[in-house]
Amino acid sequence: MRIIGGLAAGRLLKVPEGLGVRPTPDKVKLAVFNSLGAFLDGARVLDLFAGSGALGLECLSRGAREMFSIEKSEKHARFFRQNLATSGLPERAVSLRVQDVFVVFPHLAETGRHFDLIIADPPYGEKNVGRRSTSLAQRLLDDPVLPGLLAPGGRFVIGHTKRDTLEIPATWKELKELRHGDTVMRFLARPDAERPPGGAPTP
Repeated sequence: MRIIGGLAAGRLLKVPEGLGVRPTPDKVKLAVFNSLGAFLDGARVLDLFAGSGALGLECLSRGAREMFSIEKSEKHARFFRQNLATSGLPERAVSLRVQDVFVVFPHLAETGRHFDLIIADPPYGEKNVGRRSTSLAQRLLDDPVLPGLLAPGGRFVIGHTKRDTLEIPATWKELKELRHGDTVMRFLARPDAERPPGGAPTP
């Protein structure tokens, strides 16, 4: 794994060993960040299920101003910190919380935090034929607090497996869908806020 664009392009990322680890593939990252383009310039990013930093550090490398990352596993968080330290990117721009994302959301809301980009590629769920998805991706879409954390004109990029059929609630408006292999990346916005921050192009 590596950072594929921006200031730290080419820097290798260490990831934990084991079948339970699924870093976002480089080809998927390339498609996502090509779509975001200049949207990341000066952006405030909420990095969910941060893992070892594959998506979050890519955001920082490509011009994000600050990043709040959440990762439940202390083991993965250690790799995140190591990758940040060796990336050459500004460590002061990153806050890493080792906690369950759904526990952190209310605290962010209480402190009035808002983000231009929320990005998440959580662990995949099971195939859901004939029933509503119970995956982490669906839980994020259904969370009542998360839409309020997105700034006006912001974007929510969420990944899931193609075998996991998600239901997009009325709190989100889908803008784009990217598919690569088993991975689907969806670009969403709040239906009531369409102006991109800083006049950035709409992905």
